[in-house]
Amino acid sequence: MGKNVIDQRSSGKPVEQSKSSDIANFLKTAAKTNPNSSGRLIFSLDATMSRQPTWDRACSIQGSMFDAVDRKAGLSVQLVYFRGYGECRASKWVMNAKALGQLMTSIDCRGGMTQIGKVLSHAIKENAKSSVSALVFIGDAMEEDVDQLCHLAGELGLKGVKAFMFLDGRNGQAELAFREIARLSSGAFLSLNESSAKDLENLLSAVAAYASGGRKALESRSGTASRLLLEQLGN
Repeated sequence: MGKNVIDQRSSGKPVEQSKSSDIANFLKTAAKTNPNSSGRLIFSLDATMSRQPTWDRACSIQGSMFDAVDRKAGLSVQLVYFRGYGECRASKWVMNAKALGQLMTSIDCRGGMTQIGKVLSHAIKENAKSSVSALVFIGDAMEEDVDQLCHLAGELGLKGVKAFMFLDGRNGQAELAFREIARLSSGAFLSLNESSAKDLENLLSAVAAYASGGRKALESRSGTASRLLLEQLGN
């Protein structure tokens, strides 16, 4: 992945890639980015220890989204996750759902603080290189300066990058922050629970449709998930 690792010591500056076996193995099997891709989706995850109880379930659900992405012609995906002490990683842009799914199942949760700011900063940086259609984030906590996060979310909104923020569980502080990030980026927020696995699967598939075809693609879909997102999305 070379240059796509996020600085573990600051707010998003790139550093040299550390030699991690799981990342190296992933890159051996990941497909190259399609030069004709019509959309780019950043799929980001909180992989801190508090997510461990629902991690396997989440991986399975998120894999379903990647299956849907495979059927969306011209969409490339980048996986970003954080965990441990300042560790935040980003894959290269790929269109190989199977490889991304394999990487996700190889990730184990590690204790640490949230690093949502790095994720948002990374999305801004990637969008400066080439337009990013959407950012998805799934997490269960927020332990950062909410004003700084809102500032970054506002930058995403000005650049036309909508953030789809999914809260896994119940956390009042995180909900307030996630809602504001979604609002400022003209994206959408939804709260999830253990009984909403199918809902999350449908929501992620709907986001993939939006990222590959825009609002019209989302409007052409039937179902509650698409309707919920459309109700919140800004222009």
